[in-house]
Amino acid sequence: MHEDRTEADVGASELLGHLARALADTDDALSMPARMCQACATVLGAESAALTVAATADDRLTVATSDGVAARIEGLEEMLGEGPAQLALAEDRVVVSEVAGRRGGNAFPVFSRVVGTISGPATYHAVPMHAGGRVVGVLTLLTASATLAREPDDVQFLADVVGLSLLADLDSLDWSMRAEVHQATGMVTAQLRVAPRDALAVLRAHAFARSTTLLDVAEEVVGRRLSFVYDASNAVETRRSEDP
Repeated sequence: MHEDRTEADVGASELLGHLARALADTDDALSMPARMCQACATVLGAESAALTVAATADDRLTVATSDGVAARIEGLEEMLGEGPAQLALAEDRVVVSEVAGRRGGNAFPVFSRVVGTISGPATYHAVPMHAGGRVVGVLTLLTASATLAREPDDVQFLADVVGLSLLADLDSLDWSMRAEVHQATGMVTAQLRVAPRDALAVLRAHAFARSTTLLDVAEEVVGRRLSFVYDASNAVETRRSEDP
């Protein structure tokens, strides 16, 4: 029996074929999220890519990056606590941000400036991934050009395919890093007697001031090598100890 195929059907089949071929070219030794990440970068014409899953915009875990550039950028956004990926998750929409050197306004000047020192002039695309009718994460892509190699509908389709794949494999993901950040946040909440959101802001500010990652600071707090207290003027200061 002959069945008519719409343009959308043909387009979806073609995209899945491109994704399958790109996956076949990746290293079999890598995890499936890492292979998916690299395949997306190939199909969409991006220099770097990252995959992040999220329960909320503030509780997210980067599960794969295509290279060191993407890893540094994801760490930066986690440290700052704001950026295109967080906005894409919170508002369920594609967010495109010009990175240092491009013309036009920028909603994330600090993020853009620091990313520019990592990548040079580029465009950062944050695409929400969907599964089961909800946002489950974000696909982020860095391109030297202003646009991706595929049309917006195709980009969203691929992002949702990856989102479904990640949702089916959630149990295999390592959530220990997020657990450590949560534990450190709870400890700083008790040390400073502030709300958890404010404690997380203190951790992020400390990471930014030291040019390190949020996870590194969290590890120091949990290991009791770093604590936060109030000084005589009621300003927050740090105390360090090599012996927990």
